[in-house]
Amino acid sequence: MNKPATALPLPAMADIVIVGGGLAGMVASTGLAGTGKTIIHLSPPAPPDMRTSALMSPSVHILQEMGLVPDPGALGEPLEKIRLIDATSRLLRAPEALFDCLEANVEAFGWNFSNQKLAQHILHRGKDHPDLVRLPLSAKAMKRKKNAWEITLDDGSRAVAGLVIGADGKNSFVRKNSTMTMTRQQHRQSALVCDLLMERELNGESVEYHYENGPFTLVPAGGRRANLVWVDKGEKLEETSRLQTEAIERILREKSQNLFGRLALETKTFVFPLSSHHVSPMGGDGLVLVGEAAHAFPPIGAQGLNLSLRDVAELMKLLETADTSEPEWALLLSRKYSKNRQLDVLRTGRMVDTLFKTLLSDFLPAQAMRLGGLLALKSITPLRKMALDMGMGAGMGTGMGTGMGPR
Repeated sequence: MNKPATALPLPAMADIVIVGGGLAGMVASTGLAGTGKTIIHLSPPAPPDMRTSALMSPSVHILQEMGLVPDPGALGEPLEKIRLIDATSRLLRAPEALFDCLEANVEAFGWNFSNQKLAQHILHRGKDHPDLVRLPLSAKAMKRKKNAWEITLDDGSRAVAGLVIGADGKNSFVRKNSTMTMTRQQHRQSALVCDLLMERELNGESVEYHYENGPFTLVPAGGRRANLVWVDKGEKLEETSRLQTEAIERILREKSQNLFGRLALETKTFVFPLSSHHVSPMGGDGLVLVGEAAHAFPPIGAQGLNLSLRDVAELMKLLETADTSEPEWALLLSRKYSKNRQLDVLRTGRMVDTLFKTLLSDFLPAQAMRLGGLLALKSITPLRKMALDMGMGAGMGTGMGTGMGPR
């Protein structure tokens, strides 16, 4: 039933339509198919996602519980250590801090995955699932009809379902056809991402250099390979990206303080403008938003897909007990989902915003606060344990380090 054929017959009434073919939509469609609900997934063709995602252990556990990634080590590279280096020239500089997964008694803080490889794996796991119809089509129009939504597809066919899940990114079609409102902030910074081949290996250690305009992060990708996420002023990154390969490699080696020898580009450099947004409410009237359709932050604190997976996990929990024979089941579920997810998203947004502003601030009290915080983490055991717990996803389920492309 899970075949990308436009002529595939659709059920007269499905339980769920998922709009969006990215990783959030792929996880939602394949994972939620296990709840016994009939699902139509609209996944139009798109260019390959060349980014990577550092998923912390709680996020990996979500994928494992859904049966999507039984063995993370077979797909991703373990993140065993996280090193923070203050590379600024400010008056008050923080000491170097190293976090080791052995302190948290875990195998790894998380795993670094290729988005493309992870998506292909999840797609294969959902192949031929009896409750899932996946179509390479886009939604063109949608309207409310009694207790359901009717979505017109770009081939003229129609899909009808009680619940619509918008997993369709920052320019979400589902959000634009709802009463949900988005608060957005455009940042001066962009992120430059690429793959590197290094003279010396990272050996499972994610290294994050803090510079005046944002972090420069090297994330292990296996052997001498690394993924780079460099946050800086947009114009500077665009200018750097236009340079000859040798000039770019020389700049990257300087930014890494020559700790890993020569850095060679394995892929082109890509520059993404950074912005933040959150949507309130995240659901209602039989519509819910997950992933970037609902929230996005700069790549600080390992959010992005980690937060999106918590969205899907909450939906799974609600859908497992939802009685679809009740006429207003989707209406009630969408309201409850929004209520249950808002606190996590708002707290995460505040945390990322505070970290981002503290990293960039030239204000001496802000530098002193950050310096004092890192000194405390190095010397006060309870605080260090708290930081490790937060890094592993306790409470908010937040991560440590940037370790990902922008989302």
